[in-house]
Amino acid sequence: MKFRVERDVLSEAVAWTARSLPSRPAAPVLAGLVFEAVEGDGGEGSVTLSGFDYEVSSRAEITADVTEPGRILIHGKLLADIAKSLPNRPVEFATEGSKVLLSCGSSRFTLQTLPVEDYPALPTMPTATGAVTASGLAGAVSQVAIAAGRDDTIPMLTGIRVEIEGEKITLVATDRFRLAVRELQWKPEQQEMSATALIPSKILADTAKALTGGDWVTLALSSGDAGEGLIGFESGEGASSGGKGARRMTSRLLSGEFVKYRSLFPNEYNITATVETAPFLEAAKRVSLVADRTSPIKLAFTQGEVTLEAGAGDEAQASEAMDAVLDGDDITVSFNPAFLLDGLQVIDTPYAQLSFTVASKPAVLMGRPALDAAPLDEFRYLMMPLRVPGQSAG
Repeated sequence: MKFRVERDVLSEAVAWTARSLPSRPAAPVLAGLVFEAVEGDGGEGSVTLSGFDYEVSSRAEITADVTEPGRILIHGKLLADIAKSLPNRPVEFATEGSKVLLSCGSSRFTLQTLPVEDYPALPTMPTATGAVTASGLAGAVSQVAIAAGRDDTIPMLTGIRVEIEGEKITLVATDRFRLAVRELQWKPEQQEMSATALIPSKILADTAKALTGGDWVTLALSSGDAGEGLIGFESGEGASSGGKGARRMTSRLLSGEFVKYRSLFPNEYNITATVETAPFLEAAKRVSLVADRTSPIKLAFTQGEVTLEAGAGDEAQASEAMDAVLDGDDITVSFNPAFLLDGLQVIDTPYAQLSFTVASKPAVLMGRPALDAAPLDEFRYLMMPLRVPGQSAG
């Protein structure tokens, strides 16, 4: 195999594909990236890089000047480190027996190949289900991923549930103490499309972030024997200008019945409190500095003001007051500081609204574009309050 490619094109493709390689592979070959070079009809060819660990597969296509087609397996992490450190000159790959010679400017590297014949076949990409904007998907996933569980002993809670109904996608995640829901529009292949999938949260978050280079991301959800239990993502349109071509990933789906979450949201609220998002977030960060992992941050809402407090007794204490618009009776409620901060950090509107039934029941955080505008229910973040001795249950 022999080909020549621009340094930046190679470095980006290697880094993108190597992201999904396992840090502790079950077999040595799983630490490698497969390079497959194909000559083009008009002289310019393409090189496909791919990696797979039996759970996640990644594939990137780049344009290259291919003089000898071939297929090899190279240690991915090492190559990623080398590629990003190369001078900004064209890179030449050439195989010599069981070795790969890599040259760039005056830099020379000799790398040992891995047995490509032992590498597992990548899963078949499921049939395309529809397309969503890359930025929209990345933003939506970042909002719900914060609520996904980290406990691998309950795999179902470590996933993000994807619900497809016609032109709407709903993403949901929960760790039992908070729950995030985000709705967004997309373009389905079939208008009456209806499907669900449970995707590992970390994989979906990494994938959505990695595919922001293009305008659209195609989702492919398995619905039959081909690619059963898989979801696929694809961005790009072949070997496009600049040498960067298509990017494709697949992931296995999690099994298990997800939480019946819709009934957790009240039909109506007795009390709502609206604050400026950025100042409230900064105040919560400051006050939370004195709270340890098990102590709450207390929010006391009165007409025109909210007071944030943390710490108690002989320990460090903090308090801060700021403007708030309260609709309903005064209310005092306590939350896990980290959960409150997580929710506020993904609110992308100037104002944030907290809605309550009573202080002892879950509260719902939503974004609000202006004080004279209704809250946006496309993103809802539900938090369980913490019970604090001496605090009224409301």
